[in-house]
Amino acid sequence: MTDSLRDHPFASAPVPASPRSERPSLEVSFIVCTRDRAAVLEACIASIQTACRAHAAFAAELVVVDNGSRDGTSKRLAGIAETSDIPVTAVSEPRPGLAAARNAGLARARGRVLVFIDDDCKLDRDYLRDLERHYRSGEKWLIRGGRVELGDARDLPFTIKRCEARERLTPAVHPGGFVLGCNMTMHRDVAARIGPFDERFGAGGPLRSAEDTDYLVRAMLLGMPVEYVPDMTVLHHHGRRDRKSIDRLHRDYSLGNGALCLKHVRHAPWLLRHVYWSARAAFKELAGRPRFDRDLDLSHWPIVVMNLAGAARFALLVMMGWPKRLPLRQDRQASEANAEARAR
Repeated sequence: MTDSLRDHPFASAPVPASPRSERPSLEVSFIVCTRDRAAVLEACIASIQTACRAHAAFAAELVVVDNGSRDGTSKRLAGIAETSDIPVTAVSEPRPGLAAARNAGLARARGRVLVFIDDDCKLDRDYLRDLERHYRSGEKWLIRGGRVELGDARDLPFTIKRCEARERLTPAVHPGGFVLGCNMTMHRDVAARIGPFDERFGAGGPLRSAEDTDYLVRAMLLGMPVEYVPDMTVLHHHGRRDRKSIDRLHRDYSLGNGALCLKHVRHAPWLLRHVYWSARAAFKELAGRPRFDRDLDLSHWPIVVMNLAGAARFALLVMMGWPKRLPLRQDRQASEANAEARAR
């Protein structure tokens, strides 16, 4: 099935299961957003189907959001849906931007647990086994992300997460990259409480990145932990094999993070410490101190410059009133929601 979602505020109450569903109780919804990447998308979907067959007792569905593709993605999705052994819902979201696409996926997902996977990633066969083990504890008021490994050794080691220890995010650690948006999970009630992704952020949006980092910060402001676990593994086939492409992504991430600091300066002033530390490290580079990433030859200076540019762009977007409607509720609800989440 294909749905067009131009106006789709993610409801604060859970979306009820569709009566057309073949499975009365869905445990997990995989949400994959894509644009003009039909070839890699098919490999991603195949890996999800394999993981679901390996853990068939854990009822799952797949929601694929086509964010304005022009490469025949919709036709391929229709064919996949016809033959898939797990329910597949294809959603058309023509408004550009990863955050808009994620919101369209949120509006259609019916599972108890929501799993965001990027279209250039492949799921480990045991992903659902790991996911079920972590959520079996009954603790649902958190965001949890898993391991992200390189899918191709020829790709440069960027946008991966290989830590061996289970840990939770604190203000002492920059939230960017702590949990990667290509492998991010949460209970549907968590998503309902936090609300939609901020569509100013993310690839394809004016701030280019950080829609996932913004979501983590908003969770923390509501008193919800953000946890990384060293399993729940995906393989990231990002395809970036030259320093120029990595440098461009590095700048985009820094642009989004600068906007993030200004957006949350009132309720999360601890983000400014990371800007200060980056600026201090940049000046120390002039005296021969280590760069941000010596292996990839990335400097701290683009972080500082793009942080400032991101803050300026965010301020401009606010003054322009773009977008016109942003149902972001954490600023006025943080205190009471924090107390409620802790009580649970």
